[in-house]
Amino acid sequence: MFLFLAKRFGASGLIVIGITFITFLLSYFIPADPVRMLAGRSATQETVESIRHQLGLDQPLPVQYLKYLGRLVQGDLGRSYKQKTQVAELIASRMPATLKLLVGAIFFEVLFGIPAGIFAASRRGRKADNLAMIASFVGVSAPQFVVGLLLLWVFAYKMALYPLGGYGGLSHLILPAVTLGITGGGWYSRMMRSSMVDVLQQDYIRTARAKGVRESAVVLVHGLRNAVLPVIAMIGMDIGFFMSWTVVVESVYGWPGIGQLTWQSIQVIDTPVIMGVTLVAALAIVIGNFMADLIMPLIDPRLRVR
Repeated sequence: MFLFLAKRFGASGLIVIGITFITFLLSYFIPADPVRMLAGRSATQETVESIRHQLGLDQPLPVQYLKYLGRLVQGDLGRSYKQKTQVAELIASRMPATLKLLVGAIFFEVLFGIPAGIFAASRRGRKADNLAMIASFVGVSAPQFVVGLLLLWVFAYKMALYPLGGYGGLSHLILPAVTLGITGGGWYSRMMRSSMVDVLQQDYIRTARAKGVRESAVVLVHGLRNAVLPVIAMIGMDIGFFMSWTVVVESVYGWPGIGQLTWQSIQVIDTPVIMGVTLVAALAIVIGNFMADLIMPLIDPRLRVR
């Protein structure tokens, strides 16, 4: 197990380093001059060059990258060009809201997706299966802003069950989390159905049925343990996704998360913030996948390293 963890940790570290390199290169080739943004349109060429020198942007690209890595090791993500604040502080200030939305969205994804996938797989080829897959297709295809506005209109405006927006307690979290859960649940249900259909055709499932095991136990005990593994891997990916790419939902509900910060930074080409958010989201994906790799062998003993 120690060797397995060491290999996974080493691979994760290499991935993170590769992401920092790609992110750094992309920021370097952005068709916008951050120095001009800082200096202003009326700044003289001497002022521009002075600021460029202070930021170290006049040095060779490999030197800039090595210095960037050195700052990252110390937890320094740079300073926002627009807000004049440390990027780490900006991200940290948005992290509580993002984590709340992340947990809520994954909860509803699992709540919607896994039961729907099991239901469809156990009724393969029937009308119930087709209806479940149509519903999942609609969930995946529906634009998030349309789903969000519809939920707001019905449950917040018409029925007055939830606030119309803003950040706060559980009542503020439900609608944005459900909005994200509908889309993700559609993906989960389709993957769960495909995985469950494959598992239910295995020899050990036929053996369990031949022994007289109840169908519910065959599906929920023997089948679910193996069929749920691809969904666990998807959850690891979603952890990083919800860290930065929930801007539509956050905009609809006025949720002050990292996704909203990302969109604001893209609009003004605030490169340090964009790089910082991208790195944090990538790191979240790596951590999520690492956790999934640890959890899956606990569910399926065949995956354990001997």
